[in-house]
Amino acid sequence: MGSEAEGAGRGSAKGGPALEAEWPRQGLVIPRSQPSIGGWTVPSILEVGALWAVMVFSGAAVLGFASFGMNPELLARYPSTIPFYTTSYRLFSIGQILLAGGALMVLLLLRSGIRWIPLFLSAYFIGLGTELSGTAFGFPFGPYEYTGLLGPRWFDLVPLVIPLSWFLMAVPSFHLALRIAPGVGMVGWVVLGALFLTAWDLALDPAMSYATVYWRWEVDGAYYGMPWINLFGWIFTSVLIMGSFIALGAHRWLGELPTKWMVSFYAANVLLALGMAAAAGLVWAVLLTLTAYLALWALARSWQGRAVASARSGAR
Repeated sequence: MGSEAEGAGRGSAKGGPALEAEWPRQGLVIPRSQPSIGGWTVPSILEVGALWAVMVFSGAAVLGFASFGMNPELLARYPSTIPFYTTSYRLFSIGQILLAGGALMVLLLLRSGIRWIPLFLSAYFIGLGTELSGTAFGFPFGPYEYTGLLGPRWFDLVPLVIPLSWFLMAVPSFHLALRIAPGVGMVGWVVLGALFLTAWDLALDPAMSYATVYWRWEVDGAYYGMPWINLFGWIFTSVLIMGSFIALGAHRWLGELPTKWMVSFYAANVLLALGMAAAAGLVWAVLLTLTAYLALWALARSWQGRAVASARSGAR
């Protein structure tokens, strides 16, 4: 991620105190002389353990889908696996969202105390609002509906876990914007954070509505059944969430969270969808997603470079 991103665990973009030595002032009060096991403190064990749980679960989900999901004849060959796979198919996506949300909350609680709760409420209800509008009226994503595979639904329209998924990927997306391009300012962070969040859907939607049936489009869109207006809906919702993060002051502290953890967490969630798309042979979804991330990285670094050059010019 470059020197800026690599220093994420050590302090803020402006050279703040090292997080390992001094936790954020509004976070939990954790003494420096933590009991440790082989040099690992309890908070660090919880953080790393939560991240590994997400990565292992996501990897197992992709492996299960690639083996049994794409080769149903294996179920006939090993009938004893049918009840397990049937249950797993229904529960893996719900479990993955809950596990990933829980892992992120563990990190946020340990690193920032309760400062993250307003962010959670904001992202959850913004996501819920646009999803309700989308499923009821087709705006801003286009006409679609959720199947019963994602569990209980708000007003029989939007699964309870879907707004949580907006939160759990909005936080690392905003963090990446802060760390990769710290000099672009609030508008830049909102735009980049929204683009990082939207890029995820280039793999997520084909995996969850074309390769599987967690939701259905009511039109035959050009991108694996998805209409392109859906990307407008994602950008619209993402901008609202990122703007709320700015309004809540998250840009003052969210960049101090450990970047290696955030990148790994973000990647685990993206690779779940990307792995399913690859297993289903959705080549264009894989290529477009990877291309989008390369373009987004180039945009962020270019924007940051211009911001630095402008600051230096102004300093003269």
